[in-house]
Amino acid sequence: MLRPLLLLSFLFVSCSGDGAADAKPARPRIAVVPKGTTHVFWQAVADGARTSGERLGLDVTWKGPLQENDRAQQIQLVQQLVGEGIAGLALAPLDHRALVPAVAAARQRGVQVVIFDSDLDGTAGKDFASFVATDNKQAGELGGRHLATLLGGKGKVVLLRYQTGSASTEARENGFLAAARAAGLEVLVDNRFAGATAGEAKTAALNLADQLRQAQGVFCSNEPTTVGMVQALAQLGLQGKLKVVGFDSSPPIVAALRDGSLDAIVVQDPRRMGDLAVQHLADAIAGRSVPPFVDTGAVLAHRQNMDEPGIAALLR
Repeated sequence: MLRPLLLLSFLFVSCSGDGAADAKPARPRIAVVPKGTTHVFWQAVADGARTSGERLGLDVTWKGPLQENDRAQQIQLVQQLVGEGIAGLALAPLDHRALVPAVAAARQRGVQVVIFDSDLDGTAGKDFASFVATDNKQAGELGGRHLATLLGGKGKVVLLRYQTGSASTEARENGFLAAARAAGLEVLVDNRFAGATAGEAKTAALNLADQLRQAQGVFCSNEPTTVGMVQALAQLGLQGKLKVVGFDSSPPIVAALRDGSLDAIVVQDPRRMGDLAVQHLADAIAGRSVPPFVDTGAVLAHRQNMDEPGIAALLR
């Protein structure tokens, strides 16, 4: 249930005396720290978080690293925001291990913490209030099963991983591998990492030219790896010659899906993720119980269903 007046009892500032009027209550401040701020996915998360904050009467600070490989900057941002006296923190950890001490320090300062998008080492409900995310293992399995269907249950495939330490993409990649191998596909490459940007992913994919020419299918586990792979396949003259399943949505990805450069994508619901992360953080601050894990869902989009209202809304 949504609670529009959830936290208006916090931090009241009042005036008294003859003729003095009560001041408006201050809005409790929370911080939402994503892995990065440039990808379309995070912009959608920000939209959901801010919408939820406005509905619940919260002051939402959105701040994250420019790129998704700057663990030191993310740790510094968390420490800085906690030092500023925020009431709560919603965090998408760049690294499931490296951010553990910063979160523990925040909790020691009395700051409620919700982890979203990508998991953190620890136990939800104990080391942090809740984990709000796609069930990434199941989402990767969805991609693996669909690629196997496209290939008729046989063929060679390449997996382009994202980067080490990212729990969300590691879960997708592991889910994909399990489903693909169970369906009878031969995995030619399962240990190549792309890096934080589409440019790095394109370079990594170009370095796999020989394996890609032997393969019949490809899976990529997030937005930059998908964009970089599509660009590399075009440069190698392999566009349309392999079945390609990607992950996440952005204008270049939607265009590639429509023109056939991509056969399918697994799509999350980032606005819902941002909304629920803030909602459960507000509940935790107010002392209400919150579920330890919330699955925000994922669906498969392809040319045949991409214009259906429910799918099209996730592709915007």
